[in-house]
Amino acid sequence: MTRIASRIPSPRRRLPVRRAQGGFLLIEVLVAVVILLVALLGTAGLVARSGQTEMESYQRVQALALLQDMAARLNANRQVAACYANGAAGMQLGSAAAPPAACTQGSAAQNATADADLQAWNAALLGSAEKRPGASAADPAQAVGAMIGARGCIETVDAVNQVYRITVAWQGLATTGAPALGCGKDQYGNDAYRRAVSTQIRIGTLGTVS
Repeated sequence: MTRIASRIPSPRRRLPVRRAQGGFLLIEVLVAVVILLVALLGTAGLVARSGQTEMESYQRVQALALLQDMAARLNANRQVAACYANGAAGMQLGSAAAPPAACTQGSAAQNATADADLQAWNAALLGSAEKRPGASAADPAQAVGAMIGARGCIETVDAVNQVYRITVAWQGLATTGAPALGCGKDQYGNDAYRRAVSTQIRIGTLGTVS
C-alpha cells in the first residue's frame, strides 16, 4: 500500500503568520490611540471656546445692567441731566478715570442726587458689587464684580433737544470688529478687543396747554 504523506503543517511554519498578526495588531492599536488623541484635542478646544463664549456673554449682560442703571438714574433726575454728562466735555467713569466732578446745577437736593448717582455708577464700573473672598471692603483693587476694564461714558448729543448718550465699554477676550463708539477707544491695546453697548435718552420739555 502506498502511504499518503501527512500535509499537516509543522509548528515552525505557523510562526511567521503569528508574527505578522502581532505586527498588524500593534499598528491598529497605534492608529486607535492617534484617533483618540485627536478627538480629545478637539474636545478640549470646544470646551475652551465654550468657556470664552460664556464669559463674553456674562460681561455683556453686566454691561447692559450698568447701562440700564444709569439710564434710570438720569431719567429720575432729569432736571439736572447736564450734570451727568458734565456739559459738552462728556463724563468718563470707571477704570483709569478721574472721579466724577461735583454737580453745580439745580437745587441742592438735585445736586446731591446727581453726585451720588455718578459716584455709585463709578464704583459699580470698578466692580464694587463683588469682592474677592476675604478681601477688605475698602480695597478697590479687590473688586471683581464688573467687566474687564469697564468704562462708562455719558455724552451730550444734542444740547438743545436734551439728547444724551450713555455708553459702557469693556475688554473682550477675542478680537472682533472695533465698535464705532468712542468710549474706551485705544484703552485696551488692540482696539479690536474693545466691546461697547450704548443707548440714547431724550429729556422731554414740558410745556403749558393754552
